[in-house]
Amino acid sequence: MKVIRLQTAFLVSADMDAQSRFYEQALGLKLKFRDGDRWAQYDANGTSIALASREEAHPATQGAVLVFEVENFDGVAEHIERHGGLCLGVRDMGSHGAVLSAKDPNGNIVQFFCRAGTEPTR
Repeated sequence: MKVIRLQTAFLVSADMDAQSRFYEQALGLKLKFRDGDRWAQYDANGTSIALASREEAHPATQGAVLVFEVENFDGVAEHIERHGGLCLGVRDMGSHGAVLSAKDPNGNIVQFFCRAGTEPTR
């Protein structure tokens, strides 16, 4: 498994409007796009920072999630589990790609993103 880059980091949001106002007004982050109350993504000088509703963030329910881009999912689940993690499954997001969700040894959610057009197998 080879991580290409940190794709994004997102926070689980219970109040998208209030949290969006904070990140836009207090921190001056530029909104890249927003999908209603499900997702808001910001540009932080070339790094993507996002807010996600609890439904969109599932299996995460709170806190921050790091999303690492990988070329494909070949061997990722086995690699994660061999090193003490637990794979939770793959979510296909159509033309956006797919994410494989896992828990690290402390129970934090970590995701691996694979762009559309590759085989998102587990």
